[in-house]
Amino acid sequence: MGMEQPKAKAPYSLNSKKVADTTMEWLQKRGVKLNEIAELVMLLQQKYYPSLTMEECIHNVEQVLSKREVQNAVLTGIQLDILAEQGLLIPELQDMIINDEGLYGVDEILAFSIVNVYGSIGFTNYGYVDKLKPGILERLNDKSVGCNTFLDDIVGAIAASASSRIAHRKQAEREKERGEDTMDTDR
Repeated sequence: MGMEQPKAKAPYSLNSKKVADTTMEWLQKRGVKLNEIAELVMLLQQKYYPSLTMEECIHNVEQVLSKREVQNAVLTGIQLDILAEQGLLIPELQDMIINDEGLYGVDEILAFSIVNVYGSIGFTNYGYVDKLKPGILERLNDKSVGCNTFLDDIVGAIAASASSRIAHRKQAEREKERGEDTMDTDR
C-alpha cells in the first residue's frame, strides 16, 4: 500500500523553433505582414542603395526576426497590448498603455532592445520612422483598431534593424570588393 510519488516536473527547456514560429504567428494575428515591414526598410534605405529590391528587404526583416532577443521583445509587447485590450493590467498602467501616454516610454525601451542588436544606425532609423509613422506604423497607431502601443514601436524597430543590417552588409561587400578585411558580416 505504498503512496504514489508525485511525478517530477521536467526541467524547463527553451524550444527555439516553437518561439520563432509563435512570433511569426502572432505578428500575423495582429495584422502585421512582413512585406509591410519591408516597405519601411525600403523607405529607409532606397536613397542609399537605389538597386535595393523588396526581396532583399524581406530577407533582412526575416533575419532580424530570427534573433531570439527580437522574438522575445515581439512576444512580450504583443502580450502587453492584448492584456491592455482586455483591461487586465493594473489600472494606472492600463490607462497609460491603452492611451499610449506620451510620457510612458517603456514601449520605446522594448523597441530599443531590438535596435540595440544592430548599432547606432538602427537607433537613428528607429527614431526617424517612429516620428514619421509611415505605412503600417500609421495603421498600427490608429487607436480605433485596438491597442498596439508596443507593437507599433516593435515593428518600427524591426524595420530599423533590418535597415541597419543592410547598411552594414553593403559596407562589408564594398570592403570585400576592394580586397580589404571586413568585420561586419555576422549581424
